[in-house]
Amino acid sequence: MVEDRTEHLDNLFHALANGTRREIVSLLAARPHNVGELAPRFDMSLAAVSKHVKSLERAGLINREVSGRNHICSLKPEALGEAFQWLSAYEHFWQDRLDALERVLAQANGKTRGRSKQK
Repeated sequence: MVEDRTEHLDNLFHALANGTRREIVSLLAARPHNVGELAPRFDMSLAAVSKHVKSLERAGLINREVSGRNHICSLKPEALGEAFQWLSAYEHFWQDRLDALERVLAQANGKTRGRSKQK
C-alpha cells in the first residue's frame, strides 16, 4: 500500500516537473479542452501534446473522455490536493527558514540605520 502511494506520488511529481504539462494543467483548470484545442498552444505536434496528456492521465491529474474523434480532457483537482498535502508536511521547515531570514534582515537593517544615525 505504501509502495502504491509512493509510485503514485512519483508519477504525480514527474508529470508536474514538465513545463508543458504544468501549462496544460493551468489551461484545464479554466475549463475542459479537447486535445486538438491544446496542440496549437504549444510549439509541438498533436502527437507530442497527446503524449503529455497521457502522462497527466497516468498521474491521475486529468480525465480524458473519448467521444468519436474528440478527446475531451478535464482537470481532476483532487490529485493536486494530494501533491499539496505531501508538500505541506514541509511547510514548517520553510516557515522556520523564512523566520530566520526575517530576523537576519531585521538585524542587518537595524545595524544599517544605527550607522546612518551616528553620522
